[in-house]
Amino acid sequence: MKNLISLLIILLSLNVTAQEVSRVEPPNWWAGMKSPDLQLMVYGEDISKTDVVINYEGVEIVSITKVENPNYLFVDLKLCKEVKPGSFDIQFKNGNNVVDTYNYELWEREAGSASRVGFNSSDVIYLITPDRFVNGDTSNDEVEGMKEGLDRDYNYGRHGGDLRGIINSLDYLQEMGFTAVWLNPVLENDMPESSYHGYACTDFYQVDRRYGTNDEYRELNEELDKRGMKLIMDLIFNHCGSEHWWMNDMPSKDWINNYPDIKITNHRRTVNQDPHASAADVKGMVDGWFVTAMPDMNQRNPFLSKYLIQNSVWWVEYVGLEGIRQDTWPYPDKNMMADWTKELLEEYPNFNIVGEEWSLNPAIVSYWQLGKYNADGYKNYAPSMMDFPLQSAVAEGLKNEESWGGGLIQIYEALANDFQYPAPEDLTIFPDNHDMSRFYVQVGEDVDLHKMGVAFFLTTRGIPQIYYGTENLMRHDGSEHGDIRADFPGGWEGDNVNAFTGEGLSNAAKDMKKYVSTIQNWRKTATAIHKGKLMHFVPEDATYTYFRYTNNEAVMVILNKNEEAKTIRTDRFSEVIDGYTSGKEIISGKALSDISEVVVPAKSAVIVELSE
Repeated sequence: MKNLISLLIILLSLNVTAQEVSRVEPPNWWAGMKSPDLQLMVYGEDISKTDVVINYEGVEIVSITKVENPNYLFVDLKLCKEVKPGSFDIQFKNGNNVVDTYNYELWEREAGSASRVGFNSSDVIYLITPDRFVNGDTSNDEVEGMKEGLDRDYNYGRHGGDLRGIINSLDYLQEMGFTAVWLNPVLENDMPESSYHGYACTDFYQVDRRYGTNDEYRELNEELDKRGMKLIMDLIFNHCGSEHWWMNDMPSKDWINNYPDIKITNHRRTVNQDPHASAADVKGMVDGWFVTAMPDMNQRNPFLSKYLIQNSVWWVEYVGLEGIRQDTWPYPDKNMMADWTKELLEEYPNFNIVGEEWSLNPAIVSYWQLGKYNADGYKNYAPSMMDFPLQSAVAEGLKNEESWGGGLIQIYEALANDFQYPAPEDLTIFPDNHDMSRFYVQVGEDVDLHKMGVAFFLTTRGIPQIYYGTENLMRHDGSEHGDIRADFPGGWEGDNVNAFTGEGLSNAAKDMKKYVSTIQNWRKTATAIHKGKLMHFVPEDATYTYFRYTNNEAVMVILNKNEEAKTIRTDRFSEVIDGYTSGKEIISGKALSDISEVVVPAKSAVIVELSE
């Protein structure tokens, strides 16, 4: 009898141990959120065999859902409006026995959190690939237990850039005139190879330890706030990394599309609006994997959908973000994307979201923008989208010979398509980014064309984004992503060239830095650029003139592609220029006492702030 009792005690002990909680996500939440709903994903061996008990004033368990995997529970809570910040125990009980307890915290929101102002047309965004910018903390170059270590000699290896390096460089960014920072993904990518880019997340609530810590991410934003600058997070809802912790034990069979029989997406994004598209092709685009290392998540699963939406809210609140850039926008379930944008903007009405739809057709890009009327009745709520059509037009228009349909007219006609967008002024515009050849390379490493392009993007309608290194003529020989995302010169001890100090930079690169800084620091207070309308005039004689203007301010920009200086008579622009008689050219700093004629040097741009 004594042996039987001992055996029962051992069995009960084993059962209790088996039902310990391994994860609760989100790991914490905040009191005072507009939405009272919170769904916890609880993970632990056989955790679904337990009952959940919470005793905390203002917190109500609405439902507990058990899914096909007994190691998961989804607990829906209702947080009343008056709930106080604090901590409470979540008890997991087997009968009358408490088998585990998880202490959960409700934090106090920072003052004004709900009214945070997102990035907008008054900003210039600096895009950074964190692994390739600055190595500010060599102690995290190698992290014990992580699958990939340092290999700076390999273009797809990890090079050691980190959050500390970015924090240490903020004075430089501010002095250059940047007002917002977008980082390529910084969340954990514990993949065996090529993990530097960040787009194969293995933990949605953890900064990759080779970049630093969650606290350092928050510190980065605090330092940006001190400088009046903003932080934009890069998120990916379409896929995770194949080494994500849940891939070995998924909540349900439909958590991942086409698993385990992997099918790669057809990448035919036009099927979304194609009236002739087959259902098979639509499914092949949305449900296919991006690559074999990135499982395609099924956002039609309501628990996964809620998980992703809450995750983005968590990071906005935890770090203090002013914006989110969403990767591969048309690949996830589009109804979930509409729900996400709507819910996020209900929580943060002045926030901003920009999406990546890499199409050169404005009709395809505009489909996703807030306020667009679509024939199929679809409504999305993203205020901004990446303007790939304009990027292509500028790169091609600058390097192509002038003709009826080529050259500067390509830029003009790209902007003429703005009628397709509900708010073209809110689009994010850019000469290049981390996924394409650097703009300097695109224009044949012609410094003059590079300057003209940058001047254009900093003065036309939209929200400009500049990729790290554009300001100092970064280039590349290879065409692979690992080459394009090269190390920023001066970001590593022992670098022969230092773009921060100018040491070792060519004269052309130093001049480019000054050029960018001059325009961007002027732009900070240029209301006509921030809020003004755009009027442009048909290009003539390899020159293109446009204006940004309000009721009482105007800026004239002229691009001249000719190999010689051009004198531009301005009477053609009388409908904008009437009432203005003089001005100041921003790049050179020269005063213009008479603007009836403006001399534009060969292969250059002039930016004239007009005066009465």
